[in-house]
Amino acid sequence: MTDIILIQPPIEDFYFTYKRTIPYGLASIASSLLQHNFSVEIVDCLAVTKSKIISIPSQMDYLLNYYGKEDTSIFSLFHDFRHYGYSYEYAAKIVRDKKPFLVGISSLFTPYCNYAEKTAQAVKEFYPNCKIVMGGHHPTVLPHEVMKCSAVDFVLRGEGEISMPMLANIIKNGDNLKEIQGIVFREKDEKLYISEPSWIEDFSILPPPAMELVNHNFYSRSKIHGNKISDNVKKSDNSNISKAIIKRGSTVVVANRGCPMPCTYCSVGASSSHGRFRQRTVKSVINELEAQITKYNIGFIDFEDENLTLNRKWFLELMDEIVRLYGKREIELRAMNGLFPPSLDEEVIIAMKRAGFKTLNLSLGSTSQEQLKRFKRPDVRASFENVLSIAEHYGLETVSYLIAGSPYQNPEESLNDLLFLAQKKTLIGLSIFYPAPGSVDYEECFKTGILPDDFLLMRSSALPIDNTTSRIQSVTLLRIARVINFMKSLVNDNRSIPTPEPYKDSNIINTAASLSQRKESGVTLLKWFLHDGVLRGINKAGKVFEHFVDFELCTRFVKDVQNLLIK
Repeated sequence: MTDIILIQPPIEDFYFTYKRTIPYGLASIASSLLQHNFSVEIVDCLAVTKSKIISIPSQMDYLLNYYGKEDTSIFSLFHDFRHYGYSYEYAAKIVRDKKPFLVGISSLFTPYCNYAEKTAQAVKEFYPNCKIVMGGHHPTVLPHEVMKCSAVDFVLRGEGEISMPMLANIIKNGDNLKEIQGIVFREKDEKLYISEPSWIEDFSILPPPAMELVNHNFYSRSKIHGNKISDNVKKSDNSNISKAIIKRGSTVVVANRGCPMPCTYCSVGASSSHGRFRQRTVKSVINELEAQITKYNIGFIDFEDENLTLNRKWFLELMDEIVRLYGKREIELRAMNGLFPPSLDEEVIIAMKRAGFKTLNLSLGSTSQEQLKRFKRPDVRASFENVLSIAEHYGLETVSYLIAGSPYQNPEESLNDLLFLAQKKTLIGLSIFYPAPGSVDYEECFKTGILPDDFLLMRSSALPIDNTTSRIQSVTLLRIARVINFMKSLVNDNRSIPTPEPYKDSNIINTAASLSQRKESGVTLLKWFLHDGVLRGINKAGKVFEHFVDFELCTRFVKDVQNLLIK
């Protein structure tokens, strides 16, 4: 028997990134529960590579216009809608067998809230005697919505490391629930009691996350020894290749919570209820990592902070301590939520490379002055270009992130953003805007009546806002970003951008699975696109078809890109 089980639910979407789902928040809460002498297990429904194709939800039927044809080309976006992870019943059966008195379910992202609720319903069906509490960003901001699910007994708003042990003690021993900050529950008359979220100011009182409860074998990453397979290893010799590849553990860290910047699209910045920026000490971060280095053979660390490098002195100290801690162990560091270019200079970037950064994820947002005003973001182009120059000099790769499709955003300006980055030595990461509850832009979408009428649709892949940038324009911008990145890959391989050629209607392309063959078919598609502005894909049979896109955006791109130097 186990006192408390914490669950990371499965998800359903067009795509899924396994690397970024380590249940760090649940491990942090588990550690506090263990400190209060409760036995705890984490059931991570995403710690498995299995997935199955399911029907696209009826609310998303409009997406069939954009994703309905399966594309095997190198320019493909999405097609199949899938259930990722274990089933809802999988978690429920574990609860039934372990018989905990309390089950905590994570509900971080609003578009996935339905899957957390389905998990709760399955748990109640298999083991009705347990109490279920839900936490995370979604129930923090929208507790009324979560409590509509009868299977959920409580919500804990805000950060749960202190409130979760209090709830467990009160359920077990009996006391006044209203003493718990952040608690939401139904009173005897069925009215909801809702308290203010719980925010932690002093992180020194918290123990390190209980990472021993995480499935490290699943989250480990393969690394080719010496950065490449030895020249004397034949690629056809699978046994030798396997010897050249080693597995290293992977972990995440949150060194700061909240963000002091007022970006309108963000639900954890200064303009939101989560915006109180609080920073841990360097020592506490290092102590957390030190406990994992040897035990889990850590080779990859992702800092999940919203703005890791804002405090320059603190960050340089952190990098120095990581170098001291890891010594000659080869590790890779990432900050995948994005880095603010003005916070990066040569000294900082040198320190990052020395500590293990190989790629800088840069937050650009937009180059449009009007759009930056709407986003309440500064124009960072000067510092951004300086960072690109320094990164290139020191052999660091970069990925630069833009937002398109937000309320009132002009699609022509978004295309200008893409053309700007086409000329820079960086990959493009284009994010289609989604309304995040708690953000200024979410409220604006609500007030103007452009908010999707189902939480399910509030994800990038659903092209949620059909406003000044239409859905067809958003998906066109996505596809153009893929085209530009492919052009960049050709330049990186010392190949020329192909000369435009007219499309041959009878043409059928070999769709063999190898990357080299996909690249060659991509070159053919690119030739045609640069000639007539028509974006095409390839089905499994090798037959070419046209994608449903905005022709005006495509033709303007084709016209402008031919006058640019692609880098």
